[in-house]
Amino acid sequence: MTARTGAEYKAGLADNREVWLGDQRINVLEHPAFKGSIEGMAGYFDYQNKYAADCLMTDPETGSAMNVSLSLPKSAEDIARRHRAFDRLARYSNGMLGRTPDYVNVVLAGHVSRKDIFDKSGDPVFHERIAAYHREVIEKDLALTHTIVHAAIDKSVGELQGMNEELTLRVVDRTEEGLIVRGAKMLATLGPIADELYVYPAVPIQPGYEEYALSFAIPVATPGVVSVCRDHYGVDAEIVDKPFSSRFDEQDAVIIFDDVLIPWERVFIDGNLSVYNALNAGTATGNTQQQTAIRACVKLEFAYDLCVQMAKATATDTKPETASILGEIYSYLRIARAVVHSAEVNASDWGNGAFFCHDDISALRTMMPLWMARVNDIIKSMGSHNLLATPTAAAFQDARLGPLLEKYLPGANGIPAQERARIFRTAWDFAGSALGSRNELYERFYLGSVGRARGLDHRKAQAKGETGAYRALFEEAGIDPVPAPEQQDLLSLQGTGPRA
Repeated sequence: MTARTGAEYKAGLADNREVWLGDQRINVLEHPAFKGSIEGMAGYFDYQNKYAADCLMTDPETGSAMNVSLSLPKSAEDIARRHRAFDRLARYSNGMLGRTPDYVNVVLAGHVSRKDIFDKSGDPVFHERIAAYHREVIEKDLALTHTIVHAAIDKSVGELQGMNEELTLRVVDRTEEGLIVRGAKMLATLGPIADELYVYPAVPIQPGYEEYALSFAIPVATPGVVSVCRDHYGVDAEIVDKPFSSRFDEQDAVIIFDDVLIPWERVFIDGNLSVYNALNAGTATGNTQQQTAIRACVKLEFAYDLCVQMAKATATDTKPETASILGEIYSYLRIARAVVHSAEVNASDWGNGAFFCHDDISALRTMMPLWMARVNDIIKSMGSHNLLATPTAAAFQDARLGPLLEKYLPGANGIPAQERARIFRTAWDFAGSALGSRNELYERFYLGSVGRARGLDHRKAQAKGETGAYRALFEEAGIDPVPAPEQQDLLSLQGTGPRA
């Protein structure tokens, strides 16, 4: 199989996966709530073929087409090619789909690229398995998602302590066929409508909890895998009225593993803390965050242009205060683009020839969640009551109502009433609808909390020795440093010793 079409993606969902919506077990292909979401994801696969020059490349092993996100980057040219692919794929949803298949594809490719981490600390068979799986994903063009967060409900203790011990996914048995795992993982965005689940390292695990140190991949339809969905925010509406909610609710689900058999050939880490704790640190920022940062840039670009259209529709586009707000969004976009560019230009070999972006790209992980929430707030403030005075496109076709709407609800600057309604309906769907609110929450936490990201950046800086500026100030002026207290005590003792 080469790069799949939308029809082929939908055909792959015809299985016996266990998906629950509310108190009903559903067939995702038949349930009306999921129709728009599945069509939207099918559109992604058709889109990659439509823009094959950007999204696809020739598989070096088979000569068939493959998604660029699955390539193993070895050079600056590979980084540039991935940039074009990530940018194009993000434009399918204007960044509103956070878990398109290229997201986890690039994670998997990064893990495969770091063979040295597996070789240094583990049995070579585990890298052989993940490399074989990578080959399978390429040839079948599978839609992957991940589920990697521990089910830590009790925050008063450690993530794997107290009641959390029994909640989180772990090994409960080993058989000739493979591992038996039990527990839950959060939160599988796209999980109910993906082909496979990829479980891999997130935060480090301490010694003594090796049964939780797992990495594997299995089909969503594997017996014992239970997807528990949140309320569905997709709506049955025309794209013109709900451009995002009609197609791009990618669903989120808690995944419960009810004594699931993981075949040995699909087990990539089994209790090896050295590999588990090194793999994410050795790939995540430079590799994965190239995709996430480019998607964010595309989303900011769309948000900026959307707000410009809102300002024109209300004739506030020439007001200084409006220009200031629009400039705020544009500054976020420019900073994000600059960070991505710098990280790509300064890309390097992270090990084993894996050519990843500079780690400085991780700065966006600490800022982008705040920017995205701020953009949504700006949209709501700028839109005000206009976000609610938005007739549907069909209303304008009614013989009685249409002329009234055209007369009483036009936009400023000669913008027709129907276009005005379209602008503000799009803005509400982006920032204020159920899906828009869910997406804001996603942006805040899908790469972990801002606090954790900032703490990690601080520890990185200290580890690299990025300090000393304070002392250098006084050294340059010829002023001796003040001794530390323990040094002062030593000097005092030396001063009261016996005299010659």
